[in-house]
Amino acid sequence: METPTFTLFYDGLCPLCSREIAHYRKRASGDPSIQFLDITTPGFDAAGHGLDPAKVHREMHVKVGDEVRVGVEAFLAIWRRIPGFAWMARLGGLPFVRPFLRLGYAIFARVRPYLPRRKADCDSGACRR
Repeated sequence: METPTFTLFYDGLCPLCSREIAHYRKRASGDPSIQFLDITTPGFDAAGHGLDPAKVHREMHVKVGDEVRVGVEAFLAIWRRIPGFAWMARLGGLPFVRPFLRLGYAIFARVRPYLPRRKADCDSGACRR
């Protein structure tokens, strides 16, 4: 089995996030180099992946090889990697589009903790808002 070279970290307690990840997962099916990790599962160790434990719960993170990308840069990496989204990566990479993406993502990231969440049996405390 191929070692993952692209790791996408997501909040499995966020219904909106989970639906988006399910779509990416479906489009990427059959690619063993892509790994999807739910950061809300008990035992998830952000530091073990080289991530800031608080920041990974606030913003989208992906690892491309050993490089960590956060926020809009993470989404651009996802769109470049997952089949069918290259056009979004090209559009999002345009200099006059990226500021709007950053602004939109910043607003979403601030609002996301207040969106309805799935219930979890979480003893680690990492699943709390």
